[in-house]
Amino acid sequence: MQFLKYMLATIVGILVTTIIMVLIFIGIVSSIVSSTQEKEIKVKPNSVLQMKLDKPVVDRGSNNPMDNFDFSSFKSEQRLGLNEILENLEKAKNDPNIKGIYLELSSIPSGIATVEEIRNALLEFKKSKKFILSYGDMYTQGAYYMATVADKIYLNPQGMVEFKGLTAELMFFKGTLEKLGIEPQVIRHGKFKSAIEPFILDKMSPENKEQTLTYMKSIWNHLLKGISEQRKISVEDLTYYADSMVVKNAKAAVDVKMIDGLKYNDEIIAELKKLSGTPDSGDLQLVSIGKYRKAPKVKEEKKFAKEKIAVIYAIGQIDMGKGDNQNIGSEGLSEAIRKARLDKNIKAIVLRVNSPGGSALASEVIWREVALAKKAKPVIASMGDVAASGGYYISCAADTIVASPTTITGSIGVFGLLFNGQKFMNDKLGLTVDVAKTNAHSDIGSVFRKLSNSERSVIQQEVEKVYDVFITHVGEGRKITKAQVDSIGQGRVWSGANAKDINLVDVFGGLQTAIEIASKKAKITDYRIVSFPEQKDPVEQILEQITGENETSAIKKQLGENYKYYQSFRNVLKMQGIQARLPYDIGIN
Repeated sequence: MQFLKYMLATIVGILVTTIIMVLIFIGIVSSIVSSTQEKEIKVKPNSVLQMKLDKPVVDRGSNNPMDNFDFSSFKSEQRLGLNEILENLEKAKNDPNIKGIYLELSSIPSGIATVEEIRNALLEFKKSKKFILSYGDMYTQGAYYMATVADKIYLNPQGMVEFKGLTAELMFFKGTLEKLGIEPQVIRHGKFKSAIEPFILDKMSPENKEQTLTYMKSIWNHLLKGISEQRKISVEDLTYYADSMVVKNAKAAVDVKMIDGLKYNDEIIAELKKLSGTPDSGDLQLVSIGKYRKAPKVKEEKKFAKEKIAVIYAIGQIDMGKGDNQNIGSEGLSEAIRKARLDKNIKAIVLRVNSPGGSALASEVIWREVALAKKAKPVIASMGDVAASGGYYISCAADTIVASPTTITGSIGVFGLLFNGQKFMNDKLGLTVDVAKTNAHSDIGSVFRKLSNSERSVIQQEVEKVYDVFITHVGEGRKITKAQVDSIGQGRVWSGANAKDINLVDVFGGLQTAIEIASKKAKITDYRIVSFPEQKDPVEQILEQITGENETSAIKKQLGENYKYYQSFRNVLKMQGIQARLPYDIGIN
């Protein structure tokens, strides 16, 4: 009897505790959601829009208040989407309460094509005759490139400007794999398809180095041209400054007119007051672009638009399945494209691609939906930082392809990668594996043995077949022959500027350019933008994140900028089937 009493008390205690924990959890979630709800703010007269851009800029802002949530402070540092930044710069241009923009820049942890789109939007803002002032304790090359749109560029007296040209570093794992006794088994088409080089070589192949230098020089020349136009310094002089490391400190940067002056933060505040018409005794009204997105637009006499343009975001690695905010799923993206195609009020589609590629099969599934959509209404591809291999695969059927000169694209090639870990298991771990199979090749692809010649031949045939389908799609989409595609394909990576020269890209521009082209092709002037895939309810996203992604969030927080290496390793482990993806994760410094 005593035992039953204790058992009943324990059960009741567990139930009560569970109910209390659930109630606390619901309270926390409700608090988080309510604290991040869009509360309209009022912008005061003589305000200055402050842009820091010290967090990565994603293509599309998230409505999940748990993204980048800090449990220690119970605050969410939600990342602004590029779409939101562009929209708010246009809003600020017409806002009489915004007198100018203060660019507080040091480093911009975003891709160069993203920087280019924001920079172009700032150049458009300048047409309003409002001021732009830039200040940094130091400037990285990307930050300085953006800063050159400003009327005045200032630097901390003890700061510096990084100006040395671009570099790309690639890590090779051949030696490590040999020490471990792991043999990479590579099947590929394309002499430039160097995604597998880190596993089989200890340095870049001549072809890989050639393509890397080609697109890097193209991007660097574009940056130099943009800086030259805004700062009135010749490209030749800028090249000399980079080669000779003349700009070694703040004073040197002023001497060569890359910087207008050296000031401390308090002096910048004083200048901003003067520019905005704020009295010396008054407080400078700075409004961050994060808060400004909650400010109402200047009222326009415009009726509600029934016709729509769909912007469909294809962001991340391409895999089979539903996908999420960080990865493209063939099922999820295809569903979004199909929904936009069947909606009679959607008159055109803009496919915003920011992807290094991935599964060739998943890319084919998505390509089919893009091709079907093209038959029903105009489809415009807008390329972000990267739209290569599978990213180009899903773009090539579009009526028009828009890219930045600094976009990384092309990489039209495919490969298969398997690992034979038999020696590692036997010699290093002392493990052996025996197998029972019903047919001769039941265990093809096993990590415990090497591919036979016949098996390798079969996979090679499939790689060749997929490549042929890939270049056929590109040829049909771009209205050129397969032979022409093959000559610029072979897995070679191009900059957007290079790609336009060889007919892989039609127009230079960003997302807004693509939307304008879509509206012209659809012959509509009054329209509104709808975004796909539709974002889930914030509470649903929070529950998914807590139950499934808390481990990833913790790892990301611990590794910081180095998380990308961990993510690359995970992506290699996730590879299934034949791949159409970039040679490696490209990060240009």
